[in-house]
This record gives sequence, C-alpha cells and structure tokens, in this order.
Amino acid sequence: MDAVIVKTLTKCFGTVRAVDSVSFSLPAGTTCGLLGGNGAGKTTTISMLLGILAPDAGSIEILGHDMARDRFAALARMNYSSPYVALPMRLTVGENLRVYGHLYNVPRLENRIRELARDFDLEALLPRKAGALSAGQKTRVALAKALINRPSLLLLDEPTASLDPDTADYVRGVLERYRDETGAAILLASHNMAEVERLCSQVLMMKGGRIVDRGPPTDLIARYGRDDLEQVFLAIARNPEPLAS
Repeated sequence: MDAVIVKTLTKCFGTVRAVDSVSFSLPAGTTCGLLGGNGAGKTTTISMLLGILAPDAGSIEILGHDMARDRFAALARMNYSSPYVALPMRLTVGENLRVYGHLYNVPRLENRIRELARDFDLEALLPRKAGALSAGQKTRVALAKALINRPSLLLLDEPTASLDPDTADYVRGVLERYRDETGAAILLASHNMAEVERLCSQVLMMKGGRIVDRGPPTDLIARYGRDDLEQVFLAIARNPEPLAS
C-alpha cells in the first residue's frame, strides 16, 4: 500500500516554477530520500505534502486521503520534524510535548512522553525550557514531538542536524526501529548522504523543481559509476542539464 501518491505536482512563485510536474509514490514501511541542492524544490514539496502550501496543479493523496478535500484526516496521522522550526521557547520540554500530545489527542499521554524521553534521552531535559537547550538537544526534542502521535507518515527535514556522530547514529536506529515496528512511511530530506544510504530504500533526486533521477542508492551509485551517493549528488548538481525525466 502506498502511504503517499503524488501526481504532476506543480507550484509557482511568480515566474519561478519551484516544483515542476513532480510525481512519485511512497510505500508504507519504507524510507525515501528527497535530495537536491538549495532551491531544488524539496522544502516546497514537503510544504505541499503538509498542506501548508496549496499546489497550483497536480494532486496529493496521503494515507488514502485527498489533501485537496480531506487533509485534516491525513494530518492527524502524520507528523513533521525540522531542527529549523523552533518549539515555543518559554515552555519546558515536558510542556511542549504535552501541548502537541493534546493537539493530537494522544491516549495515555504521560506514558507516551516517558517512552519518548527514554528513546531520545530526554529525561533530564523535561523540566528545562526549550529556549535554554543546545542545538542538538532541540533536535532530539523536535524528533520526539514528531513521534508523539505515532504517525503513519513521518516527514523529516535534516533530522540529525546538530547532533554529534554518536547521537546521530543512535537516533537513526530509533527511526529505523519505529518504521520497522509500525510500518510507517518516512520521507527524508537530508544533505547527509551516508545517512540517506543507511536509511533509504529509494531516493528522489531533485534539481530545478523536477525529479531528475530516482532509484535505490546502490542502483544510482552504479548507474553513475561513482563510489558513494555523495559523488552521485555532486555529479547531478554540477551537470547543467537534467539527466532524466
């Protein structure tokens, strides 16, 4: 079953086509990487999946719901994390998680908060104000918030930014276990190519608002004759013409 089905998605800002007829699907229980340089269209695509931006053309179906007609039913079953979106800084970590838990009507909320605090090593941070946390601590809190409602679709934008290598590796393990145990789908936008190779079974390469290539990381590496996905990324980024349709 596909958790996400996107068809000919298009978004323009004036004369700029930020997303240009993008189509893809994301099966449940899989992680897909959404890759591209700055301005490639990744954030605009994610914003349309979240219902923050309305597409100019095309359609989005999430968890069986048409986002143009029934987006609130889908939003209740999905969540999003980005270290670049700040949580309310005057609230404590515990208060932030309770607010979001109530917004999603999470049952047995205090138990869920304790589970997430354990998974993301947040027990000592629960009474601290979010504004007093380090960048890495804020990233872990943002990920805990994103899992508060046990989403069936998780949208992640640079989920391990600001984390040290050991903590980042641990967090990737948490995300893998969550996906495997729940059958959730994950769409991952990241500039960490080693992270993408580890987590993603499929990759969408975006450039100039279009998907210019796609496939499993190993297939892309072989297709371009490179040693790793970072070299593939650079080859696509530095090629003046789209490499595929």
